[in-house]
Amino acid sequence: DLVFRTVREKFEAAVKEIEELHKIGRPVLVGTTSVENSERLSAMLKKRGIPHEVLNAKHHEREAEIVKHAGEKGKVTIATNMAGRGTDIVLGEGVKELGGLHILGTERHESRRIDNQLRGRAGRQGDPGSSRFYLSLEDDLLRIFGGEKIQKIMDRLGMEEGEPIEHSMLSKAIENAQRKVEAHNFEIRKHLLEYDDVMNTQRTVIYSQRREILSGGSLKETILGFAEEVAVRLADLYADEKAPSSEWDWKALRERLYGGFGVDLQLSDEQRADISKDELEERIKEALFKAYEEQERRFGEEEMRQIERFIVLQTLDNLWKDHLLNMDHLREGIGLMGYGQKDPLQEYKREGYQMFLDMVDRYKEESLSLLLRIRPMREVEIERLEEKRRRKQERLQFSHGDEEANKPKTYRRQGKKIGRNDPCPCGSGKKYKKCCGRK
Repeated sequence: DLVFRTVREKFEAAVKEIEELHKIGRPVLVGTTSVENSERLSAMLKKRGIPHEVLNAKHHEREAEIVKHAGEKGKVTIATNMAGRGTDIVLGEGVKELGGLHILGTERHESRRIDNQLRGRAGRQGDPGSSRFYLSLEDDLLRIFGGEKIQKIMDRLGMEEGEPIEHSMLSKAIENAQRKVEAHNFEIRKHLLEYDDVMNTQRTVIYSQRREILSGGSLKETILGFAEEVAVRLADLYADEKAPSSEWDWKALRERLYGGFGVDLQLSDEQRADISKDELEERIKEALFKAYEEQERRFGEEEMRQIERFIVLQTLDNLWKDHLLNMDHLREGIGLMGYGQKDPLQEYKREGYQMFLDMVDRYKEESLSLLLRIRPMREVEIERLEEKRRRKQERLQFSHGDEEANKPKTYRRQGKKIGRNDPCPCGSGKKYKKCCGRK
């Protein structure tokens, strides 16, 4: 590695070496870490009049062709780290005698593996080749992870502007910086995996439930199980064991049952005054079971099984999609928990688990609600036709009144018709035809 103080010095030295190698006809493959650096180097080579090819994300369609000819005599190729995958660089005629392909790296990558891949483009299958990296203290890797230590080494060795330093201590310090980056990236991936494990556990549960629904078996017992759980939750929500039963929120409970499940819980005042929470759960469960049995008689067992599968699966999928979106929002904001001296990961697990339980409860309640409130098309059609007939009758009644009001009136003359030779009624003494009746 050759280390310079500034990026400008580094690129000038790299261009100078490229120019010297190009004069003797030796091919050069220049590796850069970004599109900006590749275009900057290309502009400097154009000023020197050195023909070259640029391979980056803007010219990816010609990747294989450019790399294929990169080993020919006098070729200069600038490539980002996305280049060269899966294509061997074949040396052209007379290139082996010149020393083979020369690799020139303009910056160390965060991973040593990518650097080794770049070096590996030369010296393949026994062919000659060489490689060298040009670095500067302003490179991101050295500036962030090894700047101070490398700066001390360079100050100790003494260094003038434009003068590079090549030393085993520097190479070791650069490798240590790369290890720091790799360890940092590993921790990031490990942290992301821990977050993903939370979703993977939930995904396993949901997909297991979907497979059970799609297996083709009867879901009747599953639906009745939903009804039992709903009965327990509603009793917990509206029946306070610490208060007498007469003070429970009976109105809200009845509205919830009727509005959500089409079930009317009929209890007299005497029954409400002398009922326990367990008895209320049992009454709610019986009402839901009865409504389910009515639906089964209404549709028939075979059709009921199909309806159950469709409703349960659709409800599960819709709520799961919403849950995934909510979990993404939770993950975006959970980092703020660190400011409250709380572990964001543990808070994410706790909040995510509670959200998952809420989603499962909604899935069971909404599935049961849809299943108990759905009606056959023939009944719906009858109701629709009846409503249409009623509205038409009302419209006819209103329109009939309007027709009477808007019917044109017939005006009739009152009194005897005046003849042409009769005296004019105005009193002038003239005949009507000579006075007011004159045309």
